[in-house]
Amino acid sequence: MDSVSDIRPRKATAAILHRLSLFAPGLILVVLIAVIGLVTPEVFSFDTLIVVLADTAVLFVLAAGVTFVIMLGGIDLSIQAVASLASVVVAALVGLLGFWSVPAAVLVGALAGLTSGLIHVVLRIPSFIATLATSGVYVAAALILSGGRAVTLTQAGRADVEWIRATVLGIPAVILVGAAVAVASFFVQRYTAFGRFSTAIGAGEEATWASGVKVDKHKVIAFVLSGTFAALAGVMLTARMSSGSPELANQLLLPAIASVIVGGTAITGGVGSVGRTLIGALIVSLVRIGMTFVGVDIFAQQIVFGVILILAVVVTIDRGKIPIVK
Repeated sequence: MDSVSDIRPRKATAAILHRLSLFAPGLILVVLIAVIGLVTPEVFSFDTLIVVLADTAVLFVLAAGVTFVIMLGGIDLSIQAVASLASVVVAALVGLLGFWSVPAAVLVGALAGLTSGLIHVVLRIPSFIATLATSGVYVAAALILSGGRAVTLTQAGRADVEWIRATVLGIPAVILVGAAVAVASFFVQRYTAFGRFSTAIGAGEEATWASGVKVDKHKVIAFVLSGTFAALAGVMLTARMSSGSPELANQLLLPAIASVIVGGTAITGGVGSVGRTLIGALIVSLVRIGMTFVGVDIFAQQIVFGVILILAVVVTIDRGKIPIVK
């Protein structure tokens, strides 16, 4: 049995590490800005900053959705497939439905999230397996709908999604959409029962069950939000690229999850927020920009994101929950 003298230093060390985990993402972001600003000051011109924030907005929206699932201690590996499927849906239907192709695509994402959530909670399948399986289904659906190729928006179709490409007082609308998602997500996490119970479920699912909370319902809601935000990110990508594709968001899964974990949300759940994910998305975007300026190949960048993700998990993971698979 450990003596009191042994326990006290451990608690003090744990407290210090916890405080560091709270402030580390912000400090990393400041250091990155300083280093990149010194090496390549042209990055911080107004035009370049707008492009960076626009790219970050898409990544953030994708990552914000999966944050809700990770907060519960789960994972959603289908977000890139849902985003790609939504891009194909809006590109294929915009000629027929016009503006309404956008909400139709977002609705498809919500239904995809609902499907993944129900498979997870009803069949009692771990979330990473359930979403890995449904990801294949959504990719196949996108391939069938698109005929296996990119679907280019027509001139009329571009006009119907032009509001996403437009600027308001010099600020791209895509950035404003990202800001709206951030505000809505903050409200959900801070002021709704779902947000409060999500933290409780991630911190201790069995105790939350025992207190009478409908855990399965909140898990399904989290997956619906993840699918909805993923579809919205797919729509934003479609508007910016003027086309939809079954592979449009393939390279965004790892950066999105890295944004969540690097921001300080624990992969084991119970600790984190969408606000932290925003900081993580900015860090990932700056790292990507730095690698691009240095000349790192886009495929090699995935290696860097993988290493960053591993290091972030090492720092944030609750090792007391490692034996638990959700």
